[in-house]
Amino acid sequence: MAEENEQGTHLDVPDFLQYSHDHVWVDESVTPAVLGITEFAANKMGDIVFVDLPEVGMRVEAGDELVQIESAKAVEPMISPVAGVVRYVNSETEDDGAVINDDPYGEGWIVKIELDDDEPDLLSAGEYAKFIAQQQ
Repeated sequence: MAEENEQGTHLDVPDFLQYSHDHVWVDESVTPAVLGITEFAANKMGDIVFVDLPEVGMRVEAGDELVQIESAKAVEPMISPVAGVVRYVNSETEDDGAVINDDPYGEGWIVKIELDDDEPDLLSAGEYAKFIAQQQ
């Protein structure tokens, strides 16, 4: 699914992912679940220069600040939309934040979390596309 932004370019909103209102995507089709920031968020932030990753083994609750992302424009927190334990971090994003700008849904993943059993409150691709259309 693609959503047109204010510049008339299309933003990618993959159908197989789920999304939070804080512009975090979650892939629950694999274990542990993979999380990253959306293309919309990466574009808004501009060139990402640094990512402060959490410690492997750290427990997070939905709503916790999981990561600090520094761009040329600002420092923004990545808020976890899920609860669980961090099992992997993508150290490539810490070394080169541009990988998130270049491929937010692939090589730019940020963390993998072993999810708790509770159902996270996430948006479908269609719901997220409508949400970001209202943000523009």
